[in-house]
Amino acid sequence: MAMAAALILVVTGFAWRGIDSLRASLATIGGLGLGGGEDGALDILLVGTDSRTDAHGNALSQRELDALRAGEEVANNTDTIILIRVPNDGSSATAVSIPRDAYVEVPGIGMSKINAAYGATKELERIRLVEDGESDATAEKKSAQAGREALIESVANLTGVTVDHYAEVGLLGFVLLTDAVGGVDVCLNNAVDEPLSGAHFTAGKQTLQGADALSFVRQRHDLPRGDLDRIVRQQVFMASLAQKVLSAKTLSNPSKLSQLTAAVQRSVVLDDDWDILDLATQMQDLSGGAVQFSTIPVEDINAMTDYGESVVQVDPVKVRSFVASLTGVESAEATEVAATTAVAPEIDRASVTVDVANAGNVGGLASTVSAALTAEGFTEGEVGNYGVVGSGEPVSTSTVFAADPDSDEAKAVAAVLGGLDIATDRSLPKGAVTVVLASGYDGPGSGASGSTTTTTGSGLTPAGGTATPAPPAAPIDAGTGTRCVN
Repeated sequence: MAMAAALILVVTGFAWRGIDSLRASLATIGGLGLGGGEDGALDILLVGTDSRTDAHGNALSQRELDALRAGEEVANNTDTIILIRVPNDGSSATAVSIPRDAYVEVPGIGMSKINAAYGATKELERIRLVEDGESDATAEKKSAQAGREALIESVANLTGVTVDHYAEVGLLGFVLLTDAVGGVDVCLNNAVDEPLSGAHFTAGKQTLQGADALSFVRQRHDLPRGDLDRIVRQQVFMASLAQKVLSAKTLSNPSKLSQLTAAVQRSVVLDDDWDILDLATQMQDLSGGAVQFSTIPVEDINAMTDYGESVVQVDPVKVRSFVASLTGVESAEATEVAATTAVAPEIDRASVTVDVANAGNVGGLASTVSAALTAEGFTEGEVGNYGVVGSGEPVSTSTVFAADPDSDEAKAVAAVLGGLDIATDRSLPKGAVTVVLASGYDGPGSGASGSTTTTTGSGLTPAGGTATPAPPAAPIDAGTGTRCVN
């Protein structure tokens, strides 16, 4: 977990406004297609990687690698993903954690764990570029860009927000920042001894520095809720760190500010359109209590795919509604989608056979939408072009047809596809459903930005036979004392 450096940079603005060298020395990347949305907040995607290089691409020394206790293997997955929502008035900041194993739609890949969006896309693109004759260095740079873009789009599709800015941090930044403030106070409910992460701690309150702090926030084995408990550890650690940075003892100490600045310069990568010092000025009056940490709602922390992979099941509709509520104003899209989904009946989806016909001009659309419906638990029917499948009557709007438009089967299919219109086709047998896709369809299976397929009924099953949901808990804020956790 290496998010703390970027988080403190974003949400505290700790007197860096007078450090002219910071702006010029930060590592930056461009061309990520950020911004352009109006959703009531500035949305910042913070990504923690297991990178064994610093922000400028320089390899870490052996001494630094040993201090990280993270090994030397190359890692491409993004193991910490946090969306920070800052209302337009800059009065508060909420850091929303997304579980690394959340099962979501990844552009170009399909349903996958969200932490693979960056790594899997990057590797596929790197192989393609090398096969096309690009040098290893060029392929590495371009494929990393593709991986970042895929992750940004995956997060935007899941949460319903427009990502405005991007920050990426490696493991080194976490250690440097923790040491710069003289360690961070934490509290454990029970003693832990977990060799995979190097977490060996007594119960109760303690101050952690460097590699010990890293082990504290990286442990996920031997915890009751696995990665969700690890997320809580990360949140209480960042809350404690933010409280310490915001304190007068840090803000008035030139030596500590210098160390903090050096940590950020070496470990944080930002998008090149971001004037971070302007943001710091906007948020200069932010207090610890206005910095909060939360987690998206989870349907099942122990879900299993049909091919045996353990994942975290999430419902994009509920996630979008939750994220929108953090600004105090429900987005029109979240409200509309939630209203549509609220009337979707609970049925045995496997008993419903769905034909899909393409009446538009996008080749292969019927096949991809049919696959999306199959992933949602429906049984695949005939798939083809309209006129071959369907009655052949003109259709200008994507529509679900059924003999009884008020049937639960028709309502369920329409809801899964984003709230399509339902019409009567009395030639269809009872319980049968036909979907006709017109030009402009942008729902699940279309590949359009913002289209999502909910994972409810998507072939996921509870690993223990019964789902273990994790609705959002009360937020953790940086204005309270040290909280004891698992």
